[in-house]
Amino acid sequence: MDFNFLYDILDDRQIKELEPMSRHTTFGIGGPADFFLLPASKDELCEVVRETKSRGIPLTVMGGGANLLVRDKGIRGIVVCTSRMQKIAVNGNRICAEAGVSTVRTAREACKAGLSGMEFAGGIPGTLGGAAYMNAGAYGGEMSQIVAEITSCDMEGHLHHYYGHELEYSYRHSLFMNNHEIIVDVTLAMTPAPKDVIKEKMDEYNSRRKEKQPLQDRSAGSTFKRPTGHFVGQMLETLGLKGFAVGDAQVSTKHAGFLVNKGNASCNDMLHLISEIQTRVKTEFDVDIEPEVRIIGEE
Repeated sequence: MDFNFLYDILDDRQIKELEPMSRHTTFGIGGPADFFLLPASKDELCEVVRETKSRGIPLTVMGGGANLLVRDKGIRGIVVCTSRMQKIAVNGNRICAEAGVSTVRTAREACKAGLSGMEFAGGIPGTLGGAAYMNAGAYGGEMSQIVAEITSCDMEGHLHHYYGHELEYSYRHSLFMNNHEIIVDVTLAMTPAPKDVIKEKMDEYNSRRKEKQPLQDRSAGSTFKRPTGHFVGQMLETLGLKGFAVGDAQVSTKHAGFLVNKGNASCNDMLHLISEIQTRVKTEFDVDIEPEVRIIGEE
């Protein structure tokens, strides 16, 4: 298949061939993508989508790779990464940012502007688009509480606009998991507050993260969705699974809800570890736990 059309849309620095996905995920895991693209604007992204669609080329979209597990054989076709879409602006009580702006930067910009509501996300890795896509949350806050509007690109390359009440938010779920549209920018509705109060809360949350989470290890954050009435970390600790490993894929010794790559874990290692944990939790507690991480790539 001819991929030369990509060079009519993007420059050479935005196109990487046979790019190891392990370089672009917080797990540090994943085989090569045939083509890895870094559009810098929504116009470039939409044009890539239109052209790949017209040619029948498989297309995968990602943000900062913070909630992603890529299979060892990699990804066929094209991977579009939004991480170079970096515009952000404050307008009154609202922040509008492109999908590739990091959640951490967005929270800091909100603090600088004296806008409260995103303190919970001040230490969440990844991009704002990814956080809005999965309704990321922590410490009693989640994206659904502050997302006011989203612009997305459908698989035909056309833009759409949604308001908060249309986004079908629920626990770790949004409309975009069903319609497969690509988030290109997010508008947040915030609440004015003293900057020192906002910073104090962010500092408190980040201190708690450092104390309890394995931030020094390569992980995708909390690996499993929380089942009703249970905490996954507590269940795994009760089962004595802290430190349990398959190859270099390990249940963190610091927080059992985190699976970590201790060196050279493969995707298969991580998938086997996930499966074993699910089996043991089901056997002991009669509870089904689902991965929170998105698993993609060629099986």
